[in-house]
Amino acid sequence: MNRASSEVTGFSELIQRFERNISIQGKSPRTFDNYSRHVAAVALHFGKIPTELDPEDIKDYLFELQQRSKTPSQTYFKHTVFGLRFLLKAEGLPYDFLHLPAIPKVKKLPTILSRQEVWRMLQTAQLLKHKLLIGLIYGCGLRCMEVRNIELHHLDFDRQMLHVVQGKGQKDRYVPLSEHLIRGLKTFISVENPTQYLFNGNQNRNIEEIDQVSLNRPDFDSRYSQRGVQWVIKTISKKAGITKDVHTRTLRHSFATHLLEDGVSIIMVQKLLGHERIESTMEYLHVCQLSDQKPHSPLDTVFALCSKNANPK
Repeated sequence: MNRASSEVTGFSELIQRFERNISIQGKSPRTFDNYSRHVAAVALHFGKIPTELDPEDIKDYLFELQQRSKTPSQTYFKHTVFGLRFLLKAEGLPYDFLHLPAIPKVKKLPTILSRQEVWRMLQTAQLLKHKLLIGLIYGCGLRCMEVRNIELHHLDFDRQMLHVVQGKGQKDRYVPLSEHLIRGLKTFISVENPTQYLFNGNQNRNIEEIDQVSLNRPDFDSRYSQRGVQWVIKTISKKAGITKDVHTRTLRHSFATHLLEDGVSIIMVQKLLGHERIESTMEYLHVCQLSDQKPHSPLDTVFALCSKNANPK
């Protein structure tokens, strides 16, 4: 970003407008940081701001990215296209100004853990902190960002509720806290004595290792890192012998699916997840097993009805 601002004429002004317009649209700073890096890479590659480029130049650049990508999802390619789309929208220009390609949405069913697998993860975790991370993400249906953002005053033990503040889309919501979680949380707080955030990332580091200047910076982030949370979930799932590809979102998917299987209405699950659109929640109907209509193979029915007549007298 800094390099593009200093080397490419007009980039600094362009990116300032980009940041302003993304903020006005209600997008998070993280969205700006992600897309602006890709826009900066395009500007540095050509030595021009993207809005001054010929569509054929963009096609050549995207083709090169596509050929370099070794992952099936081609994440870098897609984020470059999305970043350029946001930029054009911020500048009041249509997508076809740069002939940007359509990115088809890949429909994939979420990975769901069984209740036994969730239990194995909780039993495998040795540290109380790790048990609580698993318990909160699964038991409250939290996103990784949301569990990192929990502050002490968000915990209402009397009402057995957690206040999720400014989740995705800058929305607040309340979710129920399990009695088991509350007992663990009270123990953890009494031992660790956190002052603001429930989970801090520098608990095991000597204070001398942290730059005092950084500590005094208003933007210093003492929360448990996103990478740290993801590492905990990934590592413990493997130690628990779970062969599925488990991420933080896997626990959230499992939360929604298990609630639907328990008979909780889809409208309530939508509210607990913080989904804006009911269609997002309805995707879990494809993977949940409702007690009155649990899917089965018709071959089982054939055997049940016909096996007794399989060997005629």
